[in-house]
Amino acid sequence: MRHLMNPMDFSVEELDKLFDLAADIEKDPKKYAHMCEGKKLATCFYEPSTRTRLSFESAMINLGGSVIGFSDAGSSSAAKGESVSDTIRVISCFADICAMRHPKEGAPMVAASRSGIPVINAGDGGHQHPTQTLTDLLTIRSLKGRLDNFTIGICGDLKFGRTVHSLVNALARYDKVHFVFISPEELRIPSYLREMLWDKALSFEEVIRLEDVMPRLDLLYMTRVQRERFFNEEDYVRLKDFYVLTKEKMERAREDMLVLHPLPRVNEISVEVDDDPRAVYFKQVQYGVYVRMALILTLLELV
Repeated sequence: MRHLMNPMDFSVEELDKLFDLAADIEKDPKKYAHMCEGKKLATCFYEPSTRTRLSFESAMINLGGSVIGFSDAGSSSAAKGESVSDTIRVISCFADICAMRHPKEGAPMVAASRSGIPVINAGDGGHQHPTQTLTDLLTIRSLKGRLDNFTIGICGDLKFGRTVHSLVNALARYDKVHFVFISPEELRIPSYLREMLWDKALSFEEVIRLEDVMPRLDLLYMTRVQRERFFNEEDYVRLKDFYVLTKEKMERAREDMLVLHPLPRVNEISVEVDDDPRAVYFKQVQYGVYVRMALILTLLELV
């Protein structure tokens, strides 16, 4: 039995197969419409979510399966003090696979160690968000045609952003990827990521001004400043609008540069940018359904 805790759980070759499967699902969804009949997905979300939870649920329904679970820790026995270990052992009696989001880093790993079914980490605190990373990689591969030989700017909350941490780790395995980390001093990438890039002799730079690097980017990955990760409101208010991508700033970018965002956005991308064909963050959401369908089939060993 296999789980997904972080993107590194799959080799590059396994990811290629997963993305090939997702691409085939996109091309011919009817072929997969009944592959999970009789199977149940449990979505155990201890933290709020729109895209990730509904994307998992849509994926399972699209495969002909059904969904059970909870969208709020307050509506589960966690409110009575039940441990994650006990919860997953109970869930294992009801479902065939589980997607878990939890505010505590490492909670899905604890669940996986006690589970009788495959567990997918759907986000754990500021640590990892592997299925968002799979979504990001599929989006880049589908729209750029490759996962190597490009310059990617990653902008915003690089300190607490679990999507950023997962994406950097995943892209570090591909050739000739140059990282441009764009953040205020307070929200720089964690030291462990910086050290990982140094150890692997990978190319990266850290800057503060987005405008200065826009003309050099093949991809721009925007992130929001996350209120829920801050310990005081004053710091959040000071930093929340540090970066705002506008139509004027997009004029400095290459004609084929793509803008991605894991969503939700707050103010960091102006709505006027939505009409720019280079803004692909809503396409990204659809790719998230395809890749989660492929992941469910893979972990359930149905392909």
